[in-house]
Amino acid sequence: MSVTDKKKEQDGGLYETIKVVIQAILLAVIVRTFLFQPFNIPSGSMKDTLLIGDYLFVSKYSYGYSRYSFPFGLPPFSGRFFASEPERGDVAVFKLPKDTSIDYIKRVIGLPGDKIQVIDGVLHINGTAVKRERTDDYIEQSPNGMVRRVPRYKETLPNGVSYDTLDLTTSGSVDNTDVYEVPEGHYFMMGDNRDNSVDSRFLDRVGYVPFENFIGRAEILFFSIGDGTPAYQIWNWPWDVRWSRIGRTL
Repeated sequence: MSVTDKKKEQDGGLYETIKVVIQAILLAVIVRTFLFQPFNIPSGSMKDTLLIGDYLFVSKYSYGYSRYSFPFGLPPFSGRFFASEPERGDVAVFKLPKDTSIDYIKRVIGLPGDKIQVIDGVLHINGTAVKRERTDDYIEQSPNGMVRRVPRYKETLPNGVSYDTLDLTTSGSVDNTDVYEVPEGHYFMMGDNRDNSVDSRFLDRVGYVPFENFIGRAEILFFSIGDGTPAYQIWNWPWDVRWSRIGRTL
């Protein structure tokens, strides 16, 4: 093989490598933008549905696409196309209305036009108390071995969707609220860990969430690792990965 032929072969190999890398990047961007986007859970506001260290896929197509479906909020258009409205009880990721650089994940509780209120820790929708049943305690253990039992309740929304909520205290700052009237085109979001969630009950921090701000619906946990353990530390996986949570649907 001549020097010229060898150089042509090397150039061809480099070209093929670059082409494969570009195709892989484009495919990843398309999947992330239009199909599924991964998210991880950094806080305990959705316990025990979602735990710190959970990694999940969010379906981008569930509610259609807005400017926030695209990287960096581009292109800059308003509204949604292929829109499908969120349903009560969905666990959804959205852009924080006060700062759209921040992603939040909460449960859809109030739909446009609803009246939402919390009375003595019990959720009321349009003047009717949501069914709430006491179940077994949620038990969590701190790194130093201390065990805490948290009252857990099964809540069932008017459309039949059920899920667990935690009640850390009977005298929380938002256990008794005024009536929230959800504006048209907006949704009322709440965390399942009711006394440890900054959500739509805090109008000055989250408030009502515009439909445009929804990114997608949480679908499935694909990975989960214990609090404080970085996912890249694969040598800790056998002990710290929560194997039983992987594959759970939401």
